[in-house]
Amino acid sequence: MTNPDFTPTRAAGLARMAKFQPSMGRHYSSTRNHDLGPDDRSNLSVLSPWIRHRLITEQEVAAAALSRFALSTAEKFVQEVCWRTYWKGWLQHRPKVWDDYQDSRDEAFADIDNNSGLRTAYTEAIEGRTGIAVFDAWAQELTRTGYLANHSRMWFSSIWIYTLKLPWALGADFFLQHLMDADAASNTLSWRWTAGLHTQGKTYLARASNIEKYAGERFEVELGPDWRAGLERLANIAPPLNGKGNPGLGVIPLADEVPRGAVALLLTEEDLHPASLLPDGAKVTAIAGACFPHHRSPKGAGVSAASFTEGAFKAALSDCEAAHGMEATLLNTSDFIASVLAWAKTTGTKNIVTGEPPIGWVKPHLDALKAALKDDGITLTYIRRDWDEAFWPHAKKGFFGLKKKMPSVLAELGLSV
Repeated sequence: MTNPDFTPTRAAGLARMAKFQPSMGRHYSSTRNHDLGPDDRSNLSVLSPWIRHRLITEQEVAAAALSRFALSTAEKFVQEVCWRTYWKGWLQHRPKVWDDYQDSRDEAFADIDNNSGLRTAYTEAIEGRTGIAVFDAWAQELTRTGYLANHSRMWFSSIWIYTLKLPWALGADFFLQHLMDADAASNTLSWRWTAGLHTQGKTYLARASNIEKYAGERFEVELGPDWRAGLERLANIAPPLNGKGNPGLGVIPLADEVPRGAVALLLTEEDLHPASLLPDGAKVTAIAGACFPHHRSPKGAGVSAASFTEGAFKAALSDCEAAHGMEATLLNTSDFIASVLAWAKTTGTKNIVTGEPPIGWVKPHLDALKAALKDDGITLTYIRRDWDEAFWPHAKKGFFGLKKKMPSVLAELGLSV
């Protein structure tokens, strides 16, 4: 058994990456679809919670794979790293999709308030009481641990939409509440893909035979001979949902120009490794941080998700204090702009830098702050990572376009392929 250690620190993420590095080649490719259960993730890297918060970066993880294997051998692993980048880049081109998701989610919650049958079905699903044994096990595992294997996420979303007939946006919200690695792009667009809204007409159907092949051994041990209970109920068709299609392709704004000289550093959960973010020679004169895990959903964040995010944020803030020899200010997120203005006034800063926030629940707070600070003669600069700058232009349509460019972009970033 290899029960993963989800300690939310950069050191723990690096240790996990080093431990899994020998398996980033053919081993990963041949075993990645198996769900061995929460106590055995030996076939998976389980690095996504650290990558999502950039305690460790996509570039570091890809470099670890390519320092040991040729791209042809580690391609599946590197592709999985790039999927998160693809989702984020795609949503950067179409931010309205995030707004549409939130509208759909809020409408669905309103429907629950007015429809007792829907409310009962939703409650049974999130509590793991549907009578579909594997689905119920995954629902309980997610709320208990904050993690699910990728293949199980696909099965879960398909059963939610096509068998239980529940609104897809409520399922996306359930994942967003509880997954330690949830970000707006990966979560929203993955659910839309299952529902046939991302790639028009392309859906995903969970099949009992597929579940048995890749997760049967786990459930035979955990649930006993009755683990197949309810599988006969699984939908046998997955028609695309009616819903808002993809808006036209937008243009990602140019990256901010990074100021020279002294800067104040603002840390959020979107990017928690400023040592690899700040330009060489940057002089940090003040540090502050704000964390927004409970803004991800009207229902806030689950225990595991909030614990990982808040722990990662505190650990990164502490690392910054040690690196720069100064005490950081913890900002008040309930009165965020006023809190930042007070900090800026106290420290006398005119230039604040932070990791560029992708489309999601943190960005509106930072965008509003950026506008407010400008009125006070203070500049808030978003620093875009080279990884995003290189890959996002290739995330305009399907993943194949980015996949095709992957070798040349990796080489551009200085990674051996």
